[in-house]
Amino acid sequence: MDLDLTDEHKMIRDMARDFSDEVIAPRAEDMERTGEPPYDIIAQMAELGMMGIPFSEEYGGSGGDWVGTHVCIEEISRGDLTLGALLDVTTSVVGQEMDVFGTEEQKKKWLVPIARGKEIGAFALTEPDSGSDAGALRTKAVPEGDEWILNGTKQFVTNIGLNNASVVLVAAISGKNEKGNIISTFIVPKSAPGFQLGKKYEKMTWRASATHEVILEDFRLPKKNLLGDPNRGFAQHLAVLETGRISIAAVSVGVAQACLDQSLRYAQERTQFGKPIFDFQTIQFKLADMAISIELARNQYLKAAWLKDRKRKHTFEATIAKVFASEMLEKVASDAVQIHGGYGYMVEYPVSRYYQGAKLLQIVEGTSEVQRMILGRMLSAR
Repeated sequence: MDLDLTDEHKMIRDMARDFSDEVIAPRAEDMERTGEPPYDIIAQMAELGMMGIPFSEEYGGSGGDWVGTHVCIEEISRGDLTLGALLDVTTSVVGQEMDVFGTEEQKKKWLVPIARGKEIGAFALTEPDSGSDAGALRTKAVPEGDEWILNGTKQFVTNIGLNNASVVLVAAISGKNEKGNIISTFIVPKSAPGFQLGKKYEKMTWRASATHEVILEDFRLPKKNLLGDPNRGFAQHLAVLETGRISIAAVSVGVAQACLDQSLRYAQERTQFGKPIFDFQTIQFKLADMAISIELARNQYLKAAWLKDRKRKHTFEATIAKVFASEMLEKVASDAVQIHGGYGYMVEYPVSRYYQGAKLLQIVEGTSEVQRMILGRMLSAR
């Protein structure tokens, strides 16, 4: 594995880093306080091509790769993790599933505006009775003539509440076979008659991320909106969620790097007992441990993305990246607050926001417990 980023990767990293520092970070506290989605920032991200990095130019992308995509996600998350998560869902999950499994017509109609960032995608898998047990769905799709009729409720749907969110990928039971339920995936336009946007979830943090319930009641959808193999919809979801794990690892690293940056600056400026607190060994050791953990997590997500770009197996590496990085972040964020002392608990200091937001990254795209189950199964099969 070549550990050097290419010139293109460095260009993406520097572009995203500058944008994060100059545009996102100054607005992050206000976004969290008001809960208002930053549509102007999202539009600027689209102009810079951030949503379409791994997709071909034919479908609105820039023809880049997944290493470049995740370098971008890390830097954007350093400014605000909700925007890093937006890239995860739009690009790594929704865009990728359309790109890999969609027909030519579907890609031209739905992928192009998503890759260009003109429209934002959403992903509806979780239901009130199916969280970690993602296969225990109740949403059903019944064929009738040239249409599918969908009934069910999805929850915790990220992005769908945005004004520029146009489409949601919905997993639904479409039949049965000898193994049990057949799960298919459908492209559901938000603008279609009968689409119901349910309640907005009031979260303790990530407030600028529009998370809603979606209700489908006798919702009619053209048969051409079936995405991919009707018998392998769940497998398709699992394939793209594998990339989602790499993305959440990149988000975690970005936020952890922000914790380290803020803590180092504070430690060099804050004086106690007549000298900067950075001069105390206990503080230096905390900062050193933070840097060690961040570097290890970064190397792991980059390895997983590198393997993916080469079409090599990367389930093991992606799963490790997700678990290690998300759990690393919680410790790093806690240490950042500790270094700041009482100020770390004040909302005007960014580390308080990082600390609040850290926990959710151990839950989204598969909990740490589920990831360890996956790793356990893989170890037993060796």
